[in-house]
Amino acid sequence: MKKPILTVALASTLAFGAFGAQATLAKPAEVNQVQPVKVFDHKVIEKINVENIYKNIDYLSQTPRVAGTESEDNAVQYIKEQFESYGYETEIQPFTFYGYTPPSNMELTVDDYDGELQPSSFTYSVNGDVTGELAYAGLGTAEELEGMDLTGKIALIKRGELSFAEKVLNAAEKGAAGVIIFNNADGALNGTLGSHNDDYVPALALSKEEGEALLALHNSGETLTASIKIEGAEAGEKVSHNVIATKQPTNKTKSTDEIIVVGSHHDSVAGAPGANDDASGTAMTLELARVFKDLPTDTEIRFATFGAEELGLLGSYHYVDSLSEDEISRTVANFNLDMVGSRDAGDLVMWTLDGQENLVTELSQASSERLNGEQPQVYQGGRSDHVPFAEAGIPAALFIHSPTEPWYHSPDDSIGKISKEKLQEVAEIVGAAIYEQARFDRMGPKPKKTPKVKASPEMIHEQDVK
Repeated sequence: MKKPILTVALASTLAFGAFGAQATLAKPAEVNQVQPVKVFDHKVIEKINVENIYKNIDYLSQTPRVAGTESEDNAVQYIKEQFESYGYETEIQPFTFYGYTPPSNMELTVDDYDGELQPSSFTYSVNGDVTGELAYAGLGTAEELEGMDLTGKIALIKRGELSFAEKVLNAAEKGAAGVIIFNNADGALNGTLGSHNDDYVPALALSKEEGEALLALHNSGETLTASIKIEGAEAGEKVSHNVIATKQPTNKTKSTDEIIVVGSHHDSVAGAPGANDDASGTAMTLELARVFKDLPTDTEIRFATFGAEELGLLGSYHYVDSLSEDEISRTVANFNLDMVGSRDAGDLVMWTLDGQENLVTELSQASSERLNGEQPQVYQGGRSDHVPFAEAGIPAALFIHSPTEPWYHSPDDSIGKISKEKLQEVAEIVGAAIYEQARFDRMGPKPKKTPKVKASPEMIHEQDVK
């Protein structure tokens, strides 16, 4: 998962890098006025075994699970086997996508630069071995490049205003042989060009510090020669899968005909074991499926893990697109578990696409208050698998800790960084919330549809698009 977008107003209180979101503040529980834990909560929380969650995270995070690869296929089979071991009939739902394999080798050198550059690639960067004069092209807008001849040159461009893809295409149209885009904020630039395009030229990313150092050298009057080499990048059609286990109502004659979807994504980014992102959510989905298997419920519950979330929520979009209008109208909640076990992240929060409370957040705030005496706050954010549900008008929320951990999307996202205490807390809150809605003779909030909300590209892509 990618860090959610936040509005500037919250930047001082929620450290999500350069992104921000509008908050809907939860109503704080009154001091010493904790609501009693219900007998129904005990039916769920006493069955949760955090060791099961931890062991499944450990198994899944032995290797990166990049969508469309053998490692993801192995994870899919493991998840299916776990569901089936609990007694579920399980569906594997395949879907095709145009995927991208990151470069196996990247090199960037600039003559007379005193230091070693540490470039990163953009998703959909193309292979190439090009050398040319370094030319500064500002933000890479069409207006700035008007009248500029970049033929055979390497364009140095600052992040901002335009998408990365537009910057690359604008420079290529002016004849650039390659592009270097440097960050406008501290930290690594983790970006995507959005999709494959035959008009792209080789492009790499640098940190703000590196880019500004190159710009200062360029502005000193020296003529600099830059070389870009990208090898091993590959784009083409691939196959990923969703895994879906369904619990039917215990007594169909008393069924509400409603559907609850509990989900996570099982894929990870290249180079990251993905223990927290998102083996934690996947393992919790498995454990909640085990817990609910023999609990009496009047609601259909679907436990799903989605593929290719990191590439733009592809699996969850495919799942929602596969639903009939009747299924969409009957689906009253989506609980999305993404990055729920980091020892180094902050407090549990919930993100909705429009920043408004809905059935999922209301149920979860109520269960958290009963269990812990406090309610998680609700913020606006996308970039995870609750987005397609919300766009279809289904109440949906992402469960995540804020601020996120500093080792997100890195090789350090390993089992050693997982907190059993946080896993236990989230599993109890979500499990009790689900049961409050799905049990017979429930007394919780009544289901109500939410307005369909359209996500912007920045709220879908797992990497920054600009």
